[in-house]
Amino acid sequence: MANIDIPSEVPVRYLPRSRNASTLIGALFFVGLAAFVIRLRQDSDSAWISYVSNWLYFTSISIGGVLFAFVTWITKAKWNWSMRRVSQSFAAFLPISFVLLLPMLLFLREDYFPWIEMMATDAIVQEKAAYLNIPFLVARNLVAVLLLFGMALYFVYHAVRPDMGLTRGADGGDPAREVWRERLTQGWMGQEQEEVNSYKRMTTIAPAFVIVYTLVMSIIVYDWVMTLEPHWYSTMIGPWFFMGAFWGGIASTALWSLYLRTQDKEFKNHIGLQQRHDIGKLAFAFSVFWTYLFFGQYLVIWYGKLPWEQAWMVRRSDPESWGPYSLLVIVMCFVIPFAGLLGRKPKMKPKLLAFFTSVIVIGLWLERYGMVAPSLWHEGDPIFTIWQPLIGCMFLGLYLGAVRWFLTTFPAMQIWQPMGDPETVEVELAAAE
Repeated sequence: MANIDIPSEVPVRYLPRSRNASTLIGALFFVGLAAFVIRLRQDSDSAWISYVSNWLYFTSISIGGVLFAFVTWITKAKWNWSMRRVSQSFAAFLPISFVLLLPMLLFLREDYFPWIEMMATDAIVQEKAAYLNIPFLVARNLVAVLLLFGMALYFVYHAVRPDMGLTRGADGGDPAREVWRERLTQGWMGQEQEEVNSYKRMTTIAPAFVIVYTLVMSIIVYDWVMTLEPHWYSTMIGPWFFMGAFWGGIASTALWSLYLRTQDKEFKNHIGLQQRHDIGKLAFAFSVFWTYLFFGQYLVIWYGKLPWEQAWMVRRSDPESWGPYSLLVIVMCFVIPFAGLLGRKPKMKPKLLAFFTSVIVIGLWLERYGMVAPSLWHEGDPIFTIWQPLIGCMFLGLYLGAVRWFLTTFPAMQIWQPMGDPETVEVELAAAE
């Protein structure tokens, strides 16, 4: 990635509030909520499949975007300085995601988890009883998700707090911004001390978060995807899931950044050619990595030819049912982004970059549904219905609303910038002198 000089004075800019945007977001939420209630009465199994797959998707891109902020912080990247706050803003959806998880833990039992009924008669499932039981499932999901989301919010809090001292009088008289400034500056220690304190805390927690992220996201995919076929298991599904989430976070960061460029000239100036080129390269690279993880899982199953390992892939590759759907996922998650982002121009042209990153996020949405639905599908059921995107509107509205709230309440470009740590060689030379 390129080394970019950061301006000595970063302009204070917020995403402008918009009544039309708020109306659209509210409409999306209520349409999705109504669709879920109606579908729940018509076919509760189908409704919950749509609910779970949409929860997996929107939680993935939100925590994946925050992970992107963590990773670029760990690597001390400067190229994305004008995009940092965009990635951090995805944390606003995490409390909502936790609330949306609770109905899944409270209401989903035999109709969603086939292992509950199989536990009484299936010897293989009985060997997994220590892990496959409802009390432990509820407990580990609550504790793991709370830990992951809490660490993410802690990081973002310390990323935002120093900005509050640099934006006094620059909030345009917005009362909501002033309220949050007062909340976030309690116990203020002075600007320089706050920046040093935030830098140290963020640098300390970042590596630990990456480890917790991989563990918790693996637990989520094991519980809500892999256990739907209790005889099947894969050690690759965890990395496939959490790296897909990371990729979705990168693509979503690109889309939100491109949207910001249309809202203010300062955003347009600072989210420039180099930022677009670099994030385009990441979007391209992870299309290859996503395919590598998928093929790595498939290849082992293919040459092993063990029936209980093949079942998951066979179900999703059947040309009479889920095969065409799976092919569409591969086309949207690999073929189109790989071919489209291979050159330099598509990474730098805003419209082309927006198109290909949109293909990625839609492809990942289809992928999440394809992880869940085929395992619970019965002969004669439809493969895909209008209810899936309609119910998804509820999650989309909440996600868009949360991110817009964050970017309209806090500066959409991070004002304070991290201190530069001396490189190891420089430290050793200084000590030698």
